[in-house]
Amino acid sequence: MNVTLAVKQYVSKMIESSGPGMKVLLMDKETTSIVSVVYTQSEILQKEVYLFERIDSQNRDNMKHLKAICFLRPTKENVEHLIQELHRPKYSIYFIFFSNVISKSEVKTLAEADEQEVVAEVQEFYGDFIAVNPHLFSLNLVGCARGRSWEPSLLSRTTQGLTSVLLALKKCPMIRYQLSSDMAKRLGESVKQIITKEYELFDFRKTEVPPLLLILDRSDDAITPLLNQWTYQAMVHELLGLNNNRIDLSRVPGISKELSEVVLSAESDEFYANNLYLNFGEIGTNIKNLMEDFQKKKPKGQQKLESIADMKAFVDNYPQFKKMSGTVSKHVTVVGELSRLVSERHLMEVSEVEQELACQNDHSSAHQCPPVDEGVRDAPGGRGKRVGAPSYHAPMTYSIRIMQSGRLGIDQRGCNADISKNVRRLLQNSRVSEVDAVRLVMLYALRYERHSSNNLPGLMEDLNRKGVSERHRRMVQSMVEYGGKRVRGSDLITPTDAVAITKQFFKGLKGVENVYTQHQPLLQETLDQLIKGRLKDSQYPYLGASSLRDRPQDIIVFVIGGATYEEALTVYNLNRTTPGVRIVLGGTTVHNTKSFLEEVMAASGSGWTSERPQGSGRPPSRR
Repeated sequence: MNVTLAVKQYVSKMIESSGPGMKVLLMDKETTSIVSVVYTQSEILQKEVYLFERIDSQNRDNMKHLKAICFLRPTKENVEHLIQELHRPKYSIYFIFFSNVISKSEVKTLAEADEQEVVAEVQEFYGDFIAVNPHLFSLNLVGCARGRSWEPSLLSRTTQGLTSVLLALKKCPMIRYQLSSDMAKRLGESVKQIITKEYELFDFRKTEVPPLLLILDRSDDAITPLLNQWTYQAMVHELLGLNNNRIDLSRVPGISKELSEVVLSAESDEFYANNLYLNFGEIGTNIKNLMEDFQKKKPKGQQKLESIADMKAFVDNYPQFKKMSGTVSKHVTVVGELSRLVSERHLMEVSEVEQELACQNDHSSAHQCPPVDEGVRDAPGGRGKRVGAPSYHAPMTYSIRIMQSGRLGIDQRGCNADISKNVRRLLQNSRVSEVDAVRLVMLYALRYERHSSNNLPGLMEDLNRKGVSERHRRMVQSMVEYGGKRVRGSDLITPTDAVAITKQFFKGLKGVENVYTQHQPLLQETLDQLIKGRLKDSQYPYLGASSLRDRPQDIIVFVIGGATYEEALTVYNLNRTTPGVRIVLGGTTVHNTKSFLEEVMAASGSGWTSERPQGSGRPPSRR
C-alpha cells in the first residue's frame, strides 16, 4: 500500500491517455496541490506537458495547438467552470478527469455544453487526497469540528477523500471506530454508505483477510501534537512549516532570493528521502558528509578545458554538479535555520520538560530544571561553562553535539522537585517564546488535570506575568475541554490495565537512549494491540455485524482532527519491523503546534450540528 505511487500512476495514465503531442494541464486549487507533491514540474515537462493552468484563471490565452488534460475535483464550481470553458474552448481537445465520483446529471450537463465536440474523454481517477509520504496522506483540512460534532461541509469532504484513498489502494475494508467519538462513528457510517451505494466500484478481488479501516479522533491524544519534534521532517514542519512540500524561508536572516522558498520532496531529493526520520544530531553529521562529498566533486577553479574531450566531460558532469550544489545549499540553509531557532527559543530545555510532562506519572518525580540564568548552561565539554552569543551557524554545532550525546548537559544533581516548578522556571525565562510557554502549560493541564497537587492557577498567573496574550491563555482551558479526561476514551495519562502498568514500569526501569524522544504516541499502543488481535471491541467496535477473526494485514488508520509526523514515524517503523502487516496513516491534516491550536480553537464552539452528506450518482467511466 503506497499512496504516493497510487497518485503518480493516476497522473501518468491521464497524460498517456491523451496520446503524443503538446499538452496543457488544467487544474483547480486542490488538484494542483495533489499533483505537485508527487511530481516535480521538470518531471511533468518530460511527458510533453508544457503549460500548467488553473481552471478558474480568467487570463488564459487561446492555444489551439495544445491538448487539454483537465484534472479537477467534482465540485459544482468546477463543473460550472468547465461548462464555460466548453462554450468557448481555448484548446484543441479536452481529456477530463475528476478526482472523485461525479453525478450522472453533471456529466449530462457537460455533454450538453460540449456543442463543438471537443471533449474526447470523461473519467474518474481517484486521487482526491495529498500523498505526503508513501504511508501518509492528508486532506489539508483544519477545523473539522464544531464542539463535538462535524462541520457539515467538512464531513462530506472527508468522506470523499477517505473513500478516494480506499479506491486508489483498491481496498474494500471492514470499519472500526473509536467508540468515545461521535465524529468517528459518523464518518464510519458516511464511508459505509458510499461503499454500499457504489458497490460496483468497491468490488475488488477478495483477500483471505479483509483490509481494515480504523477511524480515530485527535481528541483522544492531544499530547502528541503539542510536543517538539527532533526528526528532520517533523522538525521542519514544526519550526518552519511544510505546506505541500514547500518551505517559506523568506524571513530567515540574510537569505538569498533563490532560497526564499525551497521544496523538500522525498520523491526528488535523495538526501531528504534518506534523512526524513533521522534525529537532529544524525542530520548534522550527514550534512557535513554531504558538504565534504560536494567539495570533492566540485570542479577545480583552475580547471583547464584544453580539448574537446575536456569540454564534453565538463558539460556532461555540470547538470549533476549543479543539482548537487542546489541540494547542499538548500539543506545547509534549512538545518542552519532549524539550529538557530532551537538555540534562540531554548528548545532543548523546553523539550526536556515537555518529555517529563508527557512521560512521567508522578507529579514530584522530575529532576530539577536548568537555572533561569540564560547565559549559563553545561556545554557538552564541561560543567557550568558560559556560552556566549553564538554566530549564525554556531548553534548548529552545539545543538547537534547535544542531540548526539542523547542528553542535555544540565545540572542533574536533582531533587524530587515539583514538576510545576520545572515548568515555572521555563516560564520565567524571557527567551522562551509565548507559544512554547503556553504549550508547556497545556501539557501540564492535560497531564495533571485531576491531580491533588495540580498548580494550574499558579502557572496561569505566571503566563499573565510573562505578558502572554489573553487569547493564548484562554487556549489552555480550550485544550482541556478538547482533549481532557472527560472526552478521552483511552487511558492516555494513567493506564488502569495491569498489563499496561507493568509495561510502563519496565519501560521506566530500562531507560531511554535520548531524553528528547521518550514519548510514544497513543497510536503506537493502539496499533500494537490491533496487530496482536487484542484491541478491545468495547472501545473500538466494528461498524456492522461482522468482525475480523484473523489478525489484520492491510490497515488504513484515519485520524479526525489531524495526524502528526511523530505518528507517521510510528507507522513507518511498524511497517519496517512487522512482516506481513501494511499500514497507511491519514488525517484531515498533518499538524504542527500552530495548526493544532487552530484545530482546537475551531472546535471550542458549541451548539453546532451536522447533516448527513448526500451521495453522488454514477458516472460513465471509472478507474
